[in-house]
Amino acid sequence: MLNLSMFLIAGTWLQDFWESFKEHFIEEVQIGDIGEEINKGILPWKNYFDIGTGFKVLLTDAVIVSWIAIALVLIILFSLTKKAGIKPTKKQTVLEMIAGLIISTAMDLGMNKKEAEHIAPMIATFAFVIAGCNVISAFEISPPAKNIAFPVTLAVIAIIYVIYVSVRFVGLKALGVYMVNPIGIMLPFKILDFIVKPVSLALRLFGNVFGAYVFMKFLSIVVPAFIPGVFGLWFDIGDGILQAVVFSYLTMSYIGEIVEIGHEYHEHPELFSKKKGKKKNEEAAAAA
Repeated sequence: MLNLSMFLIAGTWLQDFWESFKEHFIEEVQIGDIGEEINKGILPWKNYFDIGTGFKVLLTDAVIVSWIAIALVLIILFSLTKKAGIKPTKKQTVLEMIAGLIISTAMDLGMNKKEAEHIAPMIATFAFVIAGCNVISAFEISPPAKNIAFPVTLAVIAIIYVIYVSVRFVGLKALGVYMVNPIGIMLPFKILDFIVKPVSLALRLFGNVFGAYVFMKFLSIVVPAFIPGVFGLWFDIGDGILQAVVFSYLTMSYIGEIVEIGHEYHEHPELFSKKKGKKKNEEAAAAA
């Protein structure tokens, strides 16, 4: 009698479970207002917190998620370097390969080894932070770069770092030489270039991450089965890492442009003085 009672209870529970499962499954696969669903995903969450004396602090989802991603990246890096030693482990070898790749790339872009080793930590920081913030979208969390303020802030920091480290490597005078190379009329265009570069960095990162996020959101609404997961391997993970690499590489290339001219100026200053003298002679000849 007891076994029959337990069988009936189990049967009732299975029936209730099946009905609930069907109801939730239909809700998941049913296509509603796609525009409204995407709009909800796009709009950033924000809230103001009163910290006293009438002063309010704005907190957005981009800030929260970026700090979560940074914390996760730090935990991963700490675990990879925890048992670092003279005889490298597999984890340590991976990090050393990444560091070696950054240094060799920087040297290919015009820097010497000492300069390449100097910028490697900052370039790796850009790469790891951006990659972590982008890849986090694979867990159905809005990536910070979806908010235009995040890539703009990164781009401004990057261009300030480019100018600072370039002056540190080759000096302010060499930077001035770069600004008027190959001819003085290039000065306004070089100034404009320092405005265009961060805009380009920011829009490239924002456009790719935002586009991928909207596309994945659309797929999850229209085809909420395994297909979004397959596409997510590229749009959430592959493209997220690629954008981090592109941002870091372009930052290195901007430094390399200035440093390469600076090295040439320090090694062969007569070449630049000849250009200046040649220009004066041409002007005198034209006046005559």
